[in-house]
Amino acid sequence: MKDASTQQFLEIEEVREGTLVLKDRAIRGVLMVSSQNFALKSGEEQEAIISQFQNFLNSLDFPLQIIIQSRRLNITGYLDYLKNLEEQQKVELLKQQTKSYREFVEQLISGPEGGKGGSIMAKNFFAIVPFSLLETVAEPGKSKFQKPKFTGKLSDEQFERMKNQLWQRMEFVALGLRRAGLQAVPLETQELIELLWAWHHPAEAEVGYYPEIPPEVLK
Repeated sequence: MKDASTQQFLEIEEVREGTLVLKDRAIRGVLMVSSQNFALKSGEEQEAIISQFQNFLNSLDFPLQIIIQSRRLNITGYLDYLKNLEEQQKVELLKQQTKSYREFVEQLISGPEGGKGGSIMAKNFFAIVPFSLLETVAEPGKSKFQKPKFTGKLSDEQFERMKNQLWQRMEFVALGLRRAGLQAVPLETQELIELLWAWHHPAEAEVGYYPEIPPEVLK
């Protein structure tokens, strides 16, 4: 008897054209969402953000999954960079300032007197947008009340129809989040693959790649 592979226990069948295709023939799109420091906003700004986000949630006529993921950052490379920068400084004052900053970061990680300090964590925010084959319009020659049959893999025509509908939903979600002061960009195929790998390999992902929102989107 063969040992079961990890893939057998995952709901994902494949990553295709910027979407996650599930084994039940549904598809998912993933938006990476920016953050904002809510605590630094004025009272009026906070009320406006809450109101806009509430309006966005009330406008949804489909389910939406929001994932907030924390991961530990490995900053060994950054400390090495600071050490090299310190050694290359020609001005003594800049050299001392770089050294002080490096020691501050090291102390922040190790804690007082070499004890255990707080971990450096990064948070990533994702919105998962769904679409299923049952939501598509009736196929030619079939009643609109007749449910599609789930046989084999999605045909190219079925996938294209579902993907187009999914993109419309993702644009709607991105617009609603933008009104609340947040930016959202869809992850492409390679980014989705790397994200899934990081989710299932958290230890290795400490120094792994996470897709970032392009700077031009945040302008």
